[in-house]
Amino acid sequence: SSGHSQSNNDGQQNSLFELTSEESGIVESVNSSMSNASSQVNVFENSFMPLAAKMRPKTLTDYVGQQHILGGDSPLAQSIEQGHCHSLIFWGPPGSGKTTLAEIIAQHANAEIERVSAVTSGIKEIRSAIEKAKLRAQGEGANKRRTVLFVDEVHRFNKSQQDAFLPHIEDGTIIFIGATTENPSFELNNALLSRLRVYVLKSLSEKEINEILNQALTDNVNGLSKHELKIDENALLKLSKVADGDARRALNLLEIISDFAENKIVTQELISDVLKDGSLRRFDKSGEAFYDQISALHKAVRGSNPDASLYWFVRMIDGGCDPFYIIRRVVRMASEDIGNADPRGIRLALDAWETQERLGSPEGELAIAQAIIYLACAAKSNAVYKGFNLAMKDVKELGSLDVPLHLRNAPTKLMKELGYGNEYKYSHDYDNHFSNQDYFPETFDEPYVFYIPGNEGREKFLKERLEKLWQDRYK
Repeated sequence: SSGHSQSNNDGQQNSLFELTSEESGIVESVNSSMSNASSQVNVFENSFMPLAAKMRPKTLTDYVGQQHILGGDSPLAQSIEQGHCHSLIFWGPPGSGKTTLAEIIAQHANAEIERVSAVTSGIKEIRSAIEKAKLRAQGEGANKRRTVLFVDEVHRFNKSQQDAFLPHIEDGTIIFIGATTENPSFELNNALLSRLRVYVLKSLSEKEINEILNQALTDNVNGLSKHELKIDENALLKLSKVADGDARRALNLLEIISDFAENKIVTQELISDVLKDGSLRRFDKSGEAFYDQISALHKAVRGSNPDASLYWFVRMIDGGCDPFYIIRRVVRMASEDIGNADPRGIRLALDAWETQERLGSPEGELAIAQAIIYLACAAKSNAVYKGFNLAMKDVKELGSLDVPLHLRNAPTKLMKELGYGNEYKYSHDYDNHFSNQDYFPETFDEPYVFYIPGNEGREKFLKERLEKLWQDRYK
């Protein structure tokens, strides 16, 4: 959909999400539904809801986690309690409470909540939600209410779709709450971000997951209290650990396990059996966690910590990362952070690459681990990396400078007559195989030094040699 429509008697529509006259029939009578602010949940439907949905907290008091933004007298907590909600973005991993917090905000603000997902909702659904919000804003008395538009996976909307929310945020038609697992600074456009406050949600701790599980086990209305499950503390702690900071995952697992528990007894072995088909740790091959973990691996190698390097490598492999992606980065580390301080590092990294190609997984992964540990332990130097970047900068700034005549090849008579190769000094004819001649373009006013060797490992000897040979350049 291009987002454009024919203009009507009232003039052109103001937004991509405005209803056209043809589409206005999809909006049902909102005023009649607004007279009942809170309808009871259908008991039959509730019985088929997942445990995670049934246990969703309704108040800020029941909400578990995110104390860094909700604890004490934090501005957000006060704003929610007072019903003064504002447009915002919740950025956090799955199961951290983004949707729940949005619904609590709407409830405290006595606002109607419209839920859309960038994955499943299109322009038609969003236009409808905004039109309903306009009708509520224009209502009278008890029918006049604010609307929270909750947009899940908001980062999946493209730039023009994100821009279309702007006029409705600015004129107060909607209180916009977006939820995303991706970095908003990369995925949301600046125009939208400038109108929203971003709150970062964290993965829940094992203690917080444990608290949520205990709530589900003891709740006799929405929870599993009626099941009378027998689960010891160690089994509960294991379940909290494998949930990996995701409350939804923890409750889903608990619900599945309750169906398999013989004699209503939940053991660690039963939990292991339920989990045996796959890893539950967070790893998105194209998302924020992916780049965070490869960054952590690179920094641990650079920081000479073999244990942390091994940990992040195994985290990525365990999460399903392609080993060849990792080994490509490892080869890069060997040049960028070890360089000539230990030239064996890049050879070992390439050998690990070849081993992975020959053996595949999981055997080849051991060779990658060996290379990572070696690089973490090796002497460090970024002199090659810095020298390369300096040379690249000058090449781009100085343009295509001519090669000096004495450095040019002269395979033909004409080239020799033109002076190609004249006065070139063959280094092997001189002491120490060093001829001390200029190799830069003639327009270079002074000696350029791109590569400055460090004092670690093998590079220390390279530095001593260069200082001896090029005394005018390495002073």
